[in-house]
Amino acid sequence: MRKVHFVCQNCGYESPRWLGRCPNCESWNTLTEEEVIPKKLSSSKRSTDTYTSPKRLAELSLTPVQRLKTGIDELDRVLGGGIVPGSLLLLGGEPGIGKSTLLLQVCRNLARNKIPVLYVTGEESAEQVRLRAERLNSSLLDIFVLCTISLEDVVHGVNQVNPRILVIDSIQTLTNPALPSTPGSVAQVRDCTAELLKLAKTQCITTFIIGHVTKFGVIAGPKTLEHMVDTVLYFEGETTYNYRIIRTVKNRYGPTNEIGVFEMTDIGLKEVSNPSELFLSDRRRNVSGSVVVATLEGTRPLLVEIQALAAPTPFPLPQRIATGFDLRRLSLLLGILERRAGISTGNRDIFLNVAGGLKLTEPAVDLGVICTLASAIRNTPLPEDTVVIGEVGLAGEIRTVSRIEARLNEAQRLGFKRALLPPNLTKFKKSNIELVPVETINSALKYLGVKK
Repeated sequence: MRKVHFVCQNCGYESPRWLGRCPNCESWNTLTEEEVIPKKLSSSKRSTDTYTSPKRLAELSLTPVQRLKTGIDELDRVLGGGIVPGSLLLLGGEPGIGKSTLLLQVCRNLARNKIPVLYVTGEESAEQVRLRAERLNSSLLDIFVLCTISLEDVVHGVNQVNPRILVIDSIQTLTNPALPSTPGSVAQVRDCTAELLKLAKTQCITTFIIGHVTKFGVIAGPKTLEHMVDTVLYFEGETTYNYRIIRTVKNRYGPTNEIGVFEMTDIGLKEVSNPSELFLSDRRRNVSGSVVVATLEGTRPLLVEIQALAAPTPFPLPQRIATGFDLRRLSLLLGILERRAGISTGNRDIFLNVAGGLKLTEPAVDLGVICTLASAIRNTPLPEDTVVIGEVGLAGEIRTVSRIEARLNEAQRLGFKRALLPPNLTKFKKSNIELVPVETINSALKYLGVKK
């Protein structure tokens, strides 16, 4: 008798009956019917010679890992120095943002170094891949292309070519014929990823997997997909803009939250070696509601402009809109600004924007947000040559931040003359930049001329 159950395509929750809303992730209309596959019981017992014996940790030998350079410095930085042989990497992002283009550029650079590459495409034909390769000047290189959606064909192609680099575009199109479920389902994604993981580890093949994202911005499929792979990369940015950001969410071989900045051009993705200059390139002078903050993305210090606009509202409930910044954090900082500094915000619509399309989550930009909000409300421009650094507490105090020396070096390199920072960090003296310690938001606003 055929048995079925219903599986949420967003989180992998299983239910014996159909539900309109998933109890686990609370998504609507995501449960689809899938056939239950019975587990095969082995009739013969395993020999004791086939079991793996435990070993002491001290008995294990360590061999230095030789990372492969992708030829793209920004990507190597995000990966922690290059590709680790035998690793499994997942790259997710919005449609059309440049995932296939980036990996084809990586394949081009590696093939130039005589490294065998197999590119598996389930969404495009071989001719379409060839057209993109010609645009990237890589059509004459030794890159093998396999157009299939069958996992068995991928395994057979790997055995034929014996590549060191394998690209799967994409995991949602790959299917295992042994499973009755449709391509992209939770069962198919989980099973195909497990087989690719086994293939990568046993044959030491570095495997890149392209993953689709849902309307919520997360990679489609079960959450176990991100747990199975070694590295998770997210492509950020709007398709209407030329700039793209790759962020490391998980990395077993390097730091997380590192970012790489790229520019989309006619011949592919181009590296941006100095992101701070990029984010500040269109900054206007002598205008209220604009401040420069020093933030950290992974180990990289960045200078970013934060803009604010405050406008009187005719409605009883004013708007609070933030782009690139947490809306709940903005509400908290508005409460601190009104309570501790006495600047009223209840009768104004507040709009906050992080210029350049970057998403800021670090608390070290709190003081910068407070200052630009006060500048927008009072319509008072802030000094152009000043960078603001510091976390703000609920009492209005300025708290310390980490890696202040790297932030100051970046500010000094770009020509800033003054830095507002917590009082206990003034020991990092710089020759061309003045350090101004501030203990509360009131002292910071008074120094900037926003509050008397």
